[in-house]
Amino acid sequence: MRMISKSSGGRTELRATVTLAVPVVFVQVGFMAMGLVDTLMVGRVSATALAAVALGNLYFFNVGIFGTGTLMALDPLVAQAVGARETDAVSRAMQRGLLLACALSAVAALLLAPAAGVLRLAHQPPEIIGDAAGYLRISIAGLLPFFAFVVLRQSLQAMHHMAPIVWTVVVANLTNAALNWVFVYGHLGSPALGVEGSAIATAVSRWLMTFLLLALAWRELGPNLLPPRRDSWQWTPIVGMLRIGLPIGAQMALEAGAFGAIGLLMGVMGTIEMAAHQIAITLASLTFMVPLGVASAAAVRVGHAIGAGDDARAKDAVRAAYLCGVGFMILPAVVFLTAPHLLAAGFTNDTRVIAFASTLIPIAGVFQLFDGAQAVGAGVLRGAGDTTAPLYVMLAAYWVVGVPVSAYLGFHTAYGAAGLWWGFVVSLAAVAIFLFLRIRVVFGRELRRVHVETASS
Repeated sequence: MRMISKSSGGRTELRATVTLAVPVVFVQVGFMAMGLVDTLMVGRVSATALAAVALGNLYFFNVGIFGTGTLMALDPLVAQAVGARETDAVSRAMQRGLLLACALSAVAALLLAPAAGVLRLAHQPPEIIGDAAGYLRISIAGLLPFFAFVVLRQSLQAMHHMAPIVWTVVVANLTNAALNWVFVYGHLGSPALGVEGSAIATAVSRWLMTFLLLALAWRELGPNLLPPRRDSWQWTPIVGMLRIGLPIGAQMALEAGAFGAIGLLMGVMGTIEMAAHQIAITLASLTFMVPLGVASAAAVRVGHAIGAGDDARAKDAVRAAYLCGVGFMILPAVVFLTAPHLLAAGFTNDTRVIAFASTLIPIAGVFQLFDGAQAVGAGVLRGAGDTTAPLYVMLAAYWVVGVPVSAYLGFHTAYGAAGLWWGFVVSLAAVAIFLFLRIRVVFGRELRRVHVETASS
């Protein structure tokens, strides 16, 4: 592949990718900040309350991530329609996205409602099950705005209108912190509700996010949402959207589940190992926000180019995405490899935890490049509407290879906790390499728009 700096089109795509990716990364970090605020606020109540909210958030995340991924079918549909300047196609995609958001909310509610029984079956600590289940019951009230916000966010990203999303996330973070202060601790006339107060604050903040985003971006969203289109209710195109979106949701669930499984295996090893794992995975998750943002930008830029029928620009967008996403990950990789003790010491004073974390952080440095590459590759293929093949490779890489290799190295060799993490490296490397090869195949032939209007699509 030629160097992007030698092409004026490549330089244009590089600028466009960076311009779009920066606010997307900010939004991703903003979502992480909301969870962090919840944790910090409830942590002052009691260790039990903190554990209950952590467990509740984990349960909600694993239920919600599948729906979030499914709605990312909007990435290729809206971006390609924007590139083709087909406003009717944009409107149909957005309205169908909101219909799917309603359906996904109902399904997610059915999965959250029996949380207490599920947590007992999972042998979670009995003293936190009641609070965690209560947290999740209240969280059901925030499901619809949660998924609706995803629809609006993905659509606006595809239109390159990021400012309303950024301002919405800023306001939502401030509101969430204020409502936690009111409901968790009992201020301004509210009783001290503890864990339930945190759930109320989060649910209210999700409704605020959706309505505020609608208000701030109504000029872009309004003409696409109103009036309701009769053809938006047609079953065949909705099924077509699901054929694109369900594999994305499954990809995200498989990846999250694999990382969660390694966390559970680490917990079997002991408290010190689990604490060290949490430090290392927190650092890796933070740096991952950048290639994740680049991946979203790549899906949009590739989609625009394919919609416009410009294959050369689509290929420039691929190069720009890899240059930004993988290029950035070189920086944290170097830091993780050279200063693990310093990074670990920033989280704790426990010398045993620091020592264990210092063995895991360099491994995170190794898989940084692979993690960035697989995120970017998935985003590029999503923009082209190619979502099924990545699902198969992630299933094989994470669950057929990665988790078993982690378990073997962790429990049957002298590597111990580090062995569990070397399984990360194996699975992420496999995914990154396959997705790159898949991109070579897909972008080596004529690129075509994704259509969902006919049964044959």
